Amino acid sequence: MEALLAQLQGVITTGVRGQVVRAQGPVLVARGCPVPLGAMVRVHRQGLPPLVAEVIGFRDQETLLMPLEDAQGVRPGDAVELFRSSRWVKVGREMLGRVVNALGEPLDGKPQPLLVDRVPLEAPPPPPTQRPVIHQAISTGIRALDALLTCGRGQRMGIFSGSGVGKSTLLGMMARYCSAQVNIIALIGERGREVNQFLQQELGPEGLKRSVVVVATSDQPAPLRIRAAQVALALAEYFRDQGQDVLLLFDSVTRYAMALRELGLSAGEVPATRGYPPSVFAALPKLVERAGTSPRGTITAFFTVLVEGDDLHEPVADTMRGLLDGHVWLSRSLAGRGLYPAVDVLESVSRLMPQLVSPQQLEAATWFRRLTATLREHEDLITIGAYRPGSDPELDLAVALRSQMETLISQPIEQKSSLQDAQRVLQQFFQQVQTRRSQSASVAGGSPGSSPTGASISRGN
Repeated sequence: MEALLAQLQGVITTGVRGQVVRAQGPVLVARGCPVPLGAMVRVHRQGLPPLVAEVIGFRDQETLLMPLEDAQGVRPGDAVELFRSSRWVKVGREMLGRVVNALGEPLDGKPQPLLVDRVPLEAPPPPPTQRPVIHQAISTGIRALDALLTCGRGQRMGIFSGSGVGKSTLLGMMARYCSAQVNIIALIGERGREVNQFLQQELGPEGLKRSVVVVATSDQPAPLRIRAAQVALALAEYFRDQGQDVLLLFDSVTRYAMALRELGLSAGEVPATRGYPPSVFAALPKLVERAGTSPRGTITAFFTVLVEGDDLHEPVADTMRGLLDGHVWLSRSLAGRGLYPAVDVLESVSRLMPQLVSPQQLEAATWFRRLTATLREHEDLITIGAYRPGSDPELDLAVALRSQMETLISQPIEQKSSLQDAQRVLQQFFQQVQTRRSQSASVAGGSPGSSPTGASISRGN
């Protein structure tokens, strides 16, 4: 009832009309139309259906409108009429298994579901003091993540990669195999061809039946791409407030930021870092903070970041790394060797892993990192044949276990893995490490030496 009253207070009950005075690039400028920011208006074109547009800003006594469709046929003097002053979307469990657009309308050819509830698109996140502490691990269905980068229910993670490194395949596997009860998948700025490919090949019927997919392709106007992101967050919050554990797969933050940039520049903002206006970097924390834990349920979120030129220090990637609870880096080098998912363990971190796993798993994961780093450091020597067994015991150990390590981080698309499976495989690897170190120490007449501390991977920034 309180939410309904809040929506009613924001409704403008009187008719508001203005008229178009000019167009500036993709933006229409109207006069005599004092409507709130974010409101939806109709532009009445002569001989054509009304054009829907969103209010994106104001300049002097004029209102800036961004059309949500082709603005063909708009002329000066066309009437502008307010038809929705608040931003909301209809929701309900009937949306599970459906594919919708940025307005919540079905894209899968099925009838519009009967939805009674509706929620605002821009709800505030839970107060920080009311967020429960994350203490329970979630099974992502990806062995490399569950074993070496364990995530908790309500954690916010980033998946960073260049193009063509297997990001969509990884998201599809997570949607099918994750232990969450509901999946919300946001495809923002995707190529139209890739949407059906993701739905049919990566997600499949198994993943779709407990998912809601929100789509806004790259050819759609910036307000629709931004709205699709907000619809996905609103749906995730709705299911979270129903007591569900929700998995939010957001692909991608980079294209969302590009839509924000387009909108900001069209409204007259001054570009700052690499052409991004300041409003983009103000919007990203609001996006991330809406995910996480709440007293009713959880939203475990994976935000993908498309890194231009594999540069981890480009502005969007750098900002997101500072906002998230960890990040996964997909390596082009590993993908080139046919190791999928191409998770680079050394460049990735889960900041909550030390609070979620046993000391034994933390030590085993640390040994995996240590041996992986040793292999990478001596890769050139091994490749040219200059490596001589016996000169470095730790390198000998890494070379001996290399095949087992690659098996642990690689996983066929059709293979499901649970949290327990990942822990068992990691423990088997650690037993091999201990056995071989004991044998090596016996031959050398010494002790195996000290184990690495879990702190080396526990609190990365």
